Amino acid sequence: MVTRADVTQDALAPLKKVSVVMPVFNERATLVAVIERVLASPLRIELICVDDGSHDGSVALLKEIELRHPEVRVLFQPRNMGKGAALRRGISEATGDFVLIQDADLEYDPAEYQLLLEPLCADKADVVYGSRFLGGGPHRVLYFWHTIGNWMLTFLSNCLTNINLTDMETCYKAFRREVIQSIPLEENRFGFEPEVTVKVARRHLRIYEVGISYSGRTYEEGKKIGWKDGVRALYCLVKYSLKELRTQPAACPDPCRTDARYNPEAIPAPGLPTIPAPSDPATT
Repeated sequence: MVTRADVTQDALAPLKKVSVVMPVFNERATLVAVIERVLASPLRIELICVDDGSHDGSVALLKEIELRHPEVRVLFQPRNMGKGAALRRGISEATGDFVLIQDADLEYDPAEYQLLLEPLCADKADVVYGSRFLGGGPHRVLYFWHTIGNWMLTFLSNCLTNINLTDMETCYKAFRREVIQSIPLEENRFGFEPEVTVKVARRHLRIYEVGISYSGRTYEEGKKIGWKDGVRALYCLVKYSLKELRTQPAACPDPCRTDARYNPEAIPAPGLPTIPAPSDPATT
């Protein structure tokens, strides 16, 4: 298990820049604090904030922050399109060596970026997940059924992808930029998590997990994900597992690597059934 003691400056020396992609929707209460924590990182940060149609004053705050901090870029969606759509846009705009996903609340701690990046910088991983169920960091005690739901979704994800994650639904995911930008992403809402998990597994990329702390919030404090998103996640796991079997994933654009991870063989699966999609409202 990777701990803070394992993360050395030597391991992070090859790092040039980290693109942190932060979707924002009505997060005025926590926005300034989380951006301050991101920018306090000792790493070279490019923070890409994608506002997803906020109407609580977040837009004005983002404009003010962008003026004061040249390392912050703010993008505005034309309307509320969902977290996945905001991430897709932010990822496409990233210019760093690595891309890291950060929510605009205070549930995940930017002080742990180095934990996520160490396997990438050491060239051990192409993708790193920050698991809320590994390690000895502090965890706020909240909803029992959310924990059961997370476990069930991760279990199904592992069954369909033949990998052994402990936390598929975690926000904290870090990627080599060329890897994540080469993967076609489609989901507009919280289906991003199962979609990207299936697609990185199908490409036989090197995936690591590291333990992180977690300070979850209640619905009264602004939590947005609900049971309908859990149903959508189930649908997405099955949908993209079948869809990826039908197609040959594009090899990740790294000419220095020629092993099977970057050129997986397609598995033919003719005649697979089409699964009707459940409703997917845009409102986050």
